[in-house]
Amino acid sequence: MFVPLLERHAHINPSISHSASLSSSLANSFLSGDTETDSDQLSGMHTSISEILKEKSPKPSRRSLPCLAQSQTHPLNLNHFLSVPLSSEPKPEAEGLSQSVSTSCSLLPPHTAEEGNDQYVEESEVTTCETKADESIPLKKPSTRVKLQARNDSVQGKKSAGSSGLFFRDGKKRVDYILVYKKSSPQVEKRCTFEKNLRAEGLMLEKEPSLTNNDIMFVKVQAPWDTLCKYAEQMNIRMPFRKKSYFTDWKSKTLGSRFHLRCRQIKSWLPRNPMKLDKEALPDLEDTDCYTAPFSRARMHHFTINSREAFFSNSTRSRIIHHVLQRTKYEDGKSKMGINRLLGNNTYEAAFPPHEGGYKSRHPIKTHGAQNHRHLLYERWARWGMWYKYQPLDLIRRYFGEKIGLYFAWLGWYTGMLIPAALVGVFVFLYGLFTMDSSQVSKEICEANNTIMCPMCEDTCEPWTLSDSCVYAKVTHLFDNGGTVFFAIFMAIWATVFLEFWKRRRAELTYDWDLIDWEEEEEELRPQFEAKYSRVERVNPISGKPEPFQPFSDKLSRLMVSVSGIFFMISLVLTAVFAVVVFRLIAMEKFASFNWYFVKKNWQFATSGTGVCINFMIIMSLNVVYEKVAYLLTNLEHPRTESEWENSFSLKMFLFQFVNLNSSTFYIAFFLGRFAGRPGKYNKLFNRWRLEECHPSGCLIDLCLQMGVIMFFKQIWNNFMELGYPLLQNWWSRRKMKKGGGGGPNVENKAQLPQWDKDWNLQPMNAHGLVDEYLEMVLQFGFTTIFVAAFPLAPLLALLNNIIEIRLDAYKFVTQWRRPMPARATDIGIWHGILEGIGVLAVITNAFVIAITSDYIPRFVYAFKYGPCVDKGHHHKNECLRGYMNSSLSVFEMRDPNNSNLSIYCRYRDYRAPPWSSVPYEFTLQFWHVLAARLAFIIVFEHLVYGIKSFIAYLIPDMPKGLCDRMRREKYLMQETMYESELTHLQKERKKKGRRYHHEWP
Repeated sequence: MFVPLLERHAHINPSISHSASLSSSLANSFLSGDTETDSDQLSGMHTSISEILKEKSPKPSRRSLPCLAQSQTHPLNLNHFLSVPLSSEPKPEAEGLSQSVSTSCSLLPPHTAEEGNDQYVEESEVTTCETKADESIPLKKPSTRVKLQARNDSVQGKKSAGSSGLFFRDGKKRVDYILVYKKSSPQVEKRCTFEKNLRAEGLMLEKEPSLTNNDIMFVKVQAPWDTLCKYAEQMNIRMPFRKKSYFTDWKSKTLGSRFHLRCRQIKSWLPRNPMKLDKEALPDLEDTDCYTAPFSRARMHHFTINSREAFFSNSTRSRIIHHVLQRTKYEDGKSKMGINRLLGNNTYEAAFPPHEGGYKSRHPIKTHGAQNHRHLLYERWARWGMWYKYQPLDLIRRYFGEKIGLYFAWLGWYTGMLIPAALVGVFVFLYGLFTMDSSQVSKEICEANNTIMCPMCEDTCEPWTLSDSCVYAKVTHLFDNGGTVFFAIFMAIWATVFLEFWKRRRAELTYDWDLIDWEEEEEELRPQFEAKYSRVERVNPISGKPEPFQPFSDKLSRLMVSVSGIFFMISLVLTAVFAVVVFRLIAMEKFASFNWYFVKKNWQFATSGTGVCINFMIIMSLNVVYEKVAYLLTNLEHPRTESEWENSFSLKMFLFQFVNLNSSTFYIAFFLGRFAGRPGKYNKLFNRWRLEECHPSGCLIDLCLQMGVIMFFKQIWNNFMELGYPLLQNWWSRRKMKKGGGGGPNVENKAQLPQWDKDWNLQPMNAHGLVDEYLEMVLQFGFTTIFVAAFPLAPLLALLNNIIEIRLDAYKFVTQWRRPMPARATDIGIWHGILEGIGVLAVITNAFVIAITSDYIPRFVYAFKYGPCVDKGHHHKNECLRGYMNSSLSVFEMRDPNNSNLSIYCRYRDYRAPPWSSVPYEFTLQFWHVLAARLAFIIVFEHLVYGIKSFIAYLIPDMPKGLCDRMRREKYLMQETMYESELTHLQKERKKKGRRYHHEWP
C-alpha cells in the first residue's frame, strides 16, 4: 500500500502494537475499584496473567503524549528548560509568603534602584486592589515588612537565566500562561477581581513590566501541583499508568511470525528510507509503552509520576489553565466570567501560552542537542531542508495540541495521496505530448491551407485560413486525448480512496493520541449570545442549569436574512463573471482585427489570456469583501457557541470563495460557444457584440488555460500572504519597538528580552483559527478533482504547492506566530463533509466536461459511424479519424470581401446542412447522433463511477481490523492490570500498617 509522503510518523512500526486506550466503562471501573474479571477469558492464549508477565516481551511500541512526557531521553539541555527536579515541599510559612509576593495585585515598591527591575508598582491599582489581594491569600503567620524585604533581597540575589526566560523571579516556578494588559486601561476593577478569583482557584500570579513598551504589563500564571491534579481529575485528562505494560501483540505468536521476521530481516538489508527522521534526531519519540486512564487523585499510586514538573506536559498545563480562565468570574452575575469576555472588553490585550524558548541556537543540534521542543520542531520540521522528511506528528501534537496535529496529519496525508494522482496526470500529459504530431485531427488542421474559415467579426474582420491555428490545435491535443476519460475515472475513484483511507488514518491517530473515549466538553456560550438573549432563559438539558435561550422565530428570521445575504453575494459573483464575458467579447473583436500580425494570428490565446488575468484580479478582490460579509452574516445569526460560529463561518466562506473561484470556469466549460449561433444568424449581446465561439479543435484549451493561470497565481498569492505578510508585520513591530518603544537598551538586543516579551511582539494566530488553512486546501482539492479532465497537471501543481505549504505553515507556527492554545479534536470537523460533497460534484462535472466540452464524443461517433473504418474490420485510431475535421465543419455562403457581386464559401464549426441543401443551415443527422451519444455517456459515466465509488467505500472499513483487535486485547489486559495493581497496593498497605483488612479492596 502506498505510504504518503511527509506525513508518516518517524518511528511507526505496524507490526508492534501501539498505545493502549481505555474505554469509558473501563475508566469508570478503574476509578470505582470494581475490576474483577473472570480468569477463564485467558484460555487459549495464557492460563494466567503471571504467564504474560513471564513472556519475553519484544521491543515495546511507541506511546503518545502522556507517556512520552515521562521519557528520560530528552535532548541535551532540554530538561534544564522543561523540567525542574522534584524537591521537598516548602514550609508553610515560606509558601504562603512566596505566594503573597508573587501574586498580589499591587506589588510593594522597591527600596533601592536595583530592586526596580524585579518589583513594580501600579499606582492606579494600589488603592483598589491591595485590600482584595490581601483577602485572597490567607497566611498562617502575619508577615512583617522586614521578612518581606528579606524575601525580596533573596529573590534579587538568586536572579538567574531562568528569571528572564520561562520562570518566575525565584527561578523555580515555571510560567504556564501569559496575560497581557495595558496600564492605561480603565478596567482595573474587573481585572483585580478576576485575578483575585484566579488565586482563589489555586493559580500563582506574578506581574512583570514590558521591556519594549512602558504601557504593557505581563501577568505570569503558574498552576501548582495540587491545582493541576484537581482540574485534571475534573477534566478527565488521561494520564499514563505506572504499571509495567504487557505484551499485547499476541498475533505475532502465530505461525506467521517467522514470515514477518524474515521480511524484517530482508528490509534491514535494504537502504534506509531517506524520508524517515532519525530516532537520534527525535530522542523524545523513542519507543515506550504504557496504558492511560482518566486521572484520579484517589488512585494516584497507579500513575507513573517520576517528576511532578514533567508529569503534566506543557500543552496539558496550558489547557488546564485555559479551562480555569474560561470559568473564573470577574463580576457578580451568571455570565460575568471568562477570559474571552475580558479580551472583548479590552480588560486584557492578549492571553496565550508562552513558547518554550527560542527556536535557534548558536550550537548545532547534532552535537549539543535541542534546547527545547520549539528548537527541536524548527530543526526537524520547520526548516526548509526537511522538505522531504516525514512530519514528527507526535511532537507537533505535544507542542500545539491535537487539533493542529490533526490538521498537519490531514495535510500530510493529502499531500502523500497526491503523488499517484500527479504521476498518472503527468503520464496522460506526456501521452498527449508524444502523440501530438501524429494526431490525425492536428494533422488535418495544420495541412488545411485551402480551408477558408468565416470571419470572427462582421465589420472589420476578414476570413482566415484554418492552418493558421495549427499551434492552437497541437496544444489542445496535450489535454484532450484518449487518456482524458481514463484520468477522469481515476481521479473520481482516487477522491473516494483518499477520504476512506483518511478515516482509517484518523482512527489510528485518535487511538495513538488517546482520543478514542474523549468527549468534547460542554462549550460555554458566546458573550454576544448571552448579551442578546439574557432576558429569556431555558434549562440546558445537558448541564441542568438555566441559560439564555434564542426563540425559534428569531433564529429563523436571522437565518433567512443570512441566506438572503449569501444569495446576494453569489449574484454579485455572477455579475462579475458577466462583466468578464463582455470584456472577452470586446477583446475578441479587437484582437481579431489587430494591426500587429502576431496578435492577429493568435487572437484566441490573447483573448483567453487577458480574460483570465482580469478574472483573477476580480477573484482576489472579491475574496476580501466576502470575508467581511461572511463575518457580518455569521455574527448576525448569533450562534450559540464558538464551534457553531466556526462551522457557520466556514460554510459561508467556502460557498463564497468556491463560487467566486469556479463560476468563470463553469462558464468556459459549459456555456462558451454553445449559443453563438451561425454565420448570417449570430446571437449578439445587447445587439452589439457577437457571442464568443470555440476553436475548430474544441473549447478545452480555454478551460485548461483558465484553470492553469488561476491555480498557479492563487497558490503564489496564498503563500505570500501566509509567510510574507506575517514577516512584514513582525518586522514593522520590531522597527516601532526600536524607535519609540520606551524599552531602553534592552530593546536593541533581542536575546536579552524575556520570552513573554518576544511572544508579545509576534503575530497572534488567525482569529478564525484553522479556517483559512483548511479553506485553502479544500478549494485546491476542488480544483484538483472537479475539472481535472481538462487539466491533468492540476494534481502535480497541487503536490508541489503542498510540499511548500507544509513547511510554510510549520515555519509560521513555530517562528512567526504566538503559541496557540493547545486544543483537542477527534476529526477535521465540517471540512470532511465538504470534501465528500466535492467528490460527488467532481463526478458530475467531469462527465459533462468529457461529453460536452471536449471533442472525445464527436470523434468517437465519427470513427464508428461516419469514418472510413465503418465498413472495415479493423479500427486503427488515426485511420478511422481521417476526414473528421472536414466532417465537423459546415459550409456558409458569403459575399467576397473584394467583389460584392461574387460569392465564396467559408467554413464554421457546427453540424448544419450546406446552403445548396433542400433545408439549408438546419441541423444534420450527425448532430443528433453526437447529442444522443453525449447524453448516453453522461448517464453511463456517472452510474459507473458512482457504483465503483460506493463499492470501494463499502470494502474499506473506517477502522483497521488490526486496530480493533488490538483495542479489544488491550481492554482485556487492562482489567487484569488494574486487578493485580490493586492487589499489590493492598499488600503494601497491610505490610505498612501491620493489620488485616476485613474487605479485599482498599
